[in-house]
Amino acid sequence: MIASKKPADTFNIMSELVLPNDTNTLGNLMGGRLMHLMDIAGAISAMKHCNCPVVTASVDNVSFSNPIKLGNLLTIESRVTRAFNTSMEIYLKVWGEDLHAQFKYVTNEAYLTFVALDPNGKPRKVPEITPACEEDQKMFDGALRRRQLRLILGGKMKPDEAGELKALFL
Repeated sequence: MIASKKPADTFNIMSELVLPNDTNTLGNLMGGRLMHLMDIAGAISAMKHCNCPVVTASVDNVSFSNPIKLGNLLTIESRVTRAFNTSMEIYLKVWGEDLHAQFKYVTNEAYLTFVALDPNGKPRKVPEITPACEEDQKMFDGALRRRQLRLILGGKMKPDEAGELKALFL
């Protein structure tokens, strides 16, 4: 039996300075570069949870609410919100920070799903997540609804099979 872990066990924080090569012609961090870094941060949290290689299975909606400017600090916080059989949902929160003005702001939030792999590259079972506080529990509970929505949108589940989502619409 694989031991259960807490979301705090998977917490990861990653920071990087936004340099000229990372920006577009407006002096903002390019979205693709941010998504690349988010994928790395999410994978680190997933690997901390399952102690094995992982692959990205899905990326939920990524909205860019505030740009991160050249010279600003980018910080990504990630943690596992829920583990299913072989997959894990990771919550990411992205911050930009103008260190000179001492101003920190949220730029993005997203959920990514990763699948754990065995030595043969096949999906493997992952430990469960045990929520440790009220916020962990809310994220844990919402993860099942988000998973069902992902599966419906991906054509892997029929809407009438999504028990958690039925309550929202009936």
